[in-house]
Amino acid sequence: MTTTVWLLIASIILPLTYFAWSLIGFDRASGHLIRSRLAAASNPQPGGSELGPHRLVILARKLTPTAYVSRLDRMLGKAGRPASMPLDRLLTLKPLAALGGALLALLFGGARSPQGVVLSVFFIAACYVVPDLLVYNSGTKRQARLRLDLPNVLDQLLISVEAGLGFEVAMARVGANGSGPVAEEMVRTLQDIQAGSTRRDAYKAMAARSSVPELKSFVSAIIQADVQGLSVARVLKPQADQMRIRRRLRAEEKAMKLPVAVVFPLLLFIFPPLFIVILGPAVINAIATFSGR
Repeated sequence: MTTTVWLLIASIILPLTYFAWSLIGFDRASGHLIRSRLAAASNPQPGGSELGPHRLVILARKLTPTAYVSRLDRMLGKAGRPASMPLDRLLTLKPLAALGGALLALLFGGARSPQGVVLSVFFIAACYVVPDLLVYNSGTKRQARLRLDLPNVLDQLLISVEAGLGFEVAMARVGANGSGPVAEEMVRTLQDIQAGSTRRDAYKAMAARSSVPELKSFVSAIIQADVQGLSVARVLKPQADQMRIRRRLRAEEKAMKLPVAVVFPLLLFIFPPLFIVILGPAVINAIATFSGR
């Protein structure tokens, strides 16, 4: 067999051997103990020993560059850190996806020619990147919804503060009664403050978890008001007005772009059938006339 075939076989056999070893070496008793301790986290037992993560997670972190892990962590932060896809699971899922791509490439004869080997390598790389694309897509949708809901949340905060509530109490009310990414970020920020973080650090962390400029501007204004001792209501009112104006301008911009976006479907999918229906009988009659039939 050629060298490329041996390389493809090695790319499949070695990961399979590693995964089999990780499954055999997994301490199920320790895993059960971890789950029981997590369930009883409210009543921790003193003197207990700390148990580390799974060996597969440790190896995945060692094999993945630190900068790439940090990038994935930021992407998960923008996606709201879904419970079904934590960072450790994402790091272990990517090699599994690449392994599945390698198996498919071998089954479909990717090692029969140099072109097939190149396509197989690209297919394996694509399978490795697919989880990143899914997380990125989820984060993009969440950031778009956050930008859309932010003006309404600021109006609720302004009404609550003007009614006499403190800013953190207003955030707690919005987080408890609201739904969506903005309410989740409010709850997460309050949890950071309760965990011991300063208000400034918690607000900066909320801005770092988002790519929306409006939210970053709002956080900067709140931090300045907290540092300088200004009234939060006086800061929230211009922020809410500005958010509503920006949302209206974005809607007007989309409305202005709509005619340009409709041109291409008209030219490609509507005009050709219309021409066929209108000019088709005339062309058939003309052909029949000139052919002498």
